[in-house]
Amino acid sequence: MTSSTQRRGAAMWALLSLAIGSFGIGMTEFVSMGLLPGIARDLLPSAWAASQEDAIAQAGLLISVYALGVVIGAPVLAGWLSRYPKHRVLIALASMLLLGNLLTVIAPTFETVAVARLIAGLPHGAYFGIAAVVAGEMLGPGNRAKGISFVMSGLTIANVVGVPLGTWLGQQAGWRVSYAVVVGIFALGALMIALLVPTMKADGSGSFRHELGIFRIGQVWLALGFGAIGFGSFFAIYSYIAPIMTDVAGAPEWAVPFALVATGLGMTVGNLVGGVVADRNLSGALISAFVLLAVGSAVVGVAAQNPVTLIVAMLLFGAISALAGPAIQSRLMDKSEGRVSIASALNHSGMNVGNSLGAALGGGVIALGWGYVAPAWLGIVLAVLGVGLVLVSLSLEKRAALVAA
Repeated sequence: MTSSTQRRGAAMWALLSLAIGSFGIGMTEFVSMGLLPGIARDLLPSAWAASQEDAIAQAGLLISVYALGVVIGAPVLAGWLSRYPKHRVLIALASMLLLGNLLTVIAPTFETVAVARLIAGLPHGAYFGIAAVVAGEMLGPGNRAKGISFVMSGLTIANVVGVPLGTWLGQQAGWRVSYAVVVGIFALGALMIALLVPTMKADGSGSFRHELGIFRIGQVWLALGFGAIGFGSFFAIYSYIAPIMTDVAGAPEWAVPFALVATGLGMTVGNLVGGVVADRNLSGALISAFVLLAVGSAVVGVAAQNPVTLIVAMLLFGAISALAGPAIQSRLMDKSEGRVSIASALNHSGMNVGNSLGAALGGGVIALGWGYVAPAWLGIVLAVLGVGLVLVSLSLEKRAALVAA
């Protein structure tokens, strides 16, 4: 075996350990959607007895709280921890994720579960951001988006395997059991990172203030904006896929995991395709991804009346929704002026603003009595707004280049 083959093998094992952590993140983030009815029934019994729709909408706030933790934690932790070696930071972040999910398992009330979900969300974005930087460095120049998509593949595979199995397990044995499984996954991920990820130097100047200077860059704010608004269309629908499947399509509760598997399969394919396309044409990848997201939202809305067509629509919608992830993260890193760790983490802040926004707005239109299909029509509006922000960002970039010339 040659030394280059050994290096490639070591790099793949290191990437696998990072992907296991992202698998755990994908499971803890998305399994909540399929378990919302059970969580609402257990933690909000009075509201459930009065109105199941209102109770499910209220339980959806747990999704928003988790997303809020991501939004807060990504820049703070990524900026603060940039002064430390990346492999040690990743071990610490995986351990924090383990702790947040352990608290979710043992928290007794809705309010304490909400606090636990906030804590679990804090390390989410920083973990993905720093793991993506490490993956990009290991794969070398010209392959950054592929490295990002490899790390993100753990999240998308979680939607194929972990989320459906976690949903089924939660329906059979109680929703807390699903989060207990997540605790075990993070324990494995932290151990593998400690053993397999090589030592790497810290980023930037080591100054937290320097890292936070990224917020003075206008293009960074625009990228965060179109990520948040655009991805809000995905989360508006996916957050309520369980009641859409059962109440609109008329399927039994055990059919919900099939919709989750279809979405996860689509996301896995879309993520890998998105990494390749973004390395070739970043601007084109951004525009096409958000246009297709509006189309996919409409397809879900039309297909929601039948369980078979809904599952097919969610397969397509999942693929479309994952296309933009590597492109947005690459653009943030391009515009960060060297602050790559915090820029990479901020992508997940933007996405989880979209998570919180989509879940909250989706719950709002449901609570207004517009029905469980209403989030799909809301998704079209949000995706179109995302397209508009992408075009504004590219136009300003072109104008700045002309002025400089």
